[in-house]
Amino acid sequence: MREEVFELVKGLDLKDIETQLAMQCAPVIMGLKISNLLIIPNENTDKVRKILEGSNLSSRILFVQKEKTILLVYREDCLIKYLSQNKIKELLWQLGYREFELEKLLSVFSGRYIRYCRYGGNFPHEMGVLLGYPIEDVIGFMENEGKNFLYTGYWKVYANIGEKIHLFQEFESAKETLIQLVAMGVSIMEVIQKEGKERYQKKQ
Repeated sequence: MREEVFELVKGLDLKDIETQLAMQCAPVIMGLKISNLLIIPNENTDKVRKILEGSNLSSRILFVQKEKTILLVYREDCLIKYLSQNKIKELLWQLGYREFELEKLLSVFSGRYIRYCRYGGNFPHEMGVLLGYPIEDVIGFMENEGKNFLYTGYWKVYANIGEKIHLFQEFESAKETLIQLVAMGVSIMEVIQKEGKERYQKKQ
């Protein structure tokens, strides 16, 4: 993060939900990524729903802890398209999934993730798929048990390192841009609506 943006962050209310969305979900908000995890205080869950309401972004609660809630913030159309790929379905089948309709898949994953958070055991690696990570990196992480990676950024990279570094740089640029907008008083809702309109216009 550039120094001038870091200085802006220091002046923001880090507990504010707008700041948290900018810090944790900029790539998905700015249209560069399928989904992001969002970890927030329990009392902010309804605020997230209101911000995303009527937009092309969706959210699903994955796990509620004593004080924090873990959500998946995602672009439904993009996630459905990503999950429809044969190689993704093959991996999910190997991981025990038998239904690939998004809502059913998220329901099964949420149950697995809750069990992992509460009781430990095997980590549900399909989270990497739901976060839109390239399948070669998801498989590489599983086969290497998280070791022997070529690079680490938003995830651990096992192939096409140059392409992934460039992508991570775009994600960081999106985060910096969104932080600057929030610091200027622009609401996340405005950014989401503007980005959504631009996506729609590009399809016309």
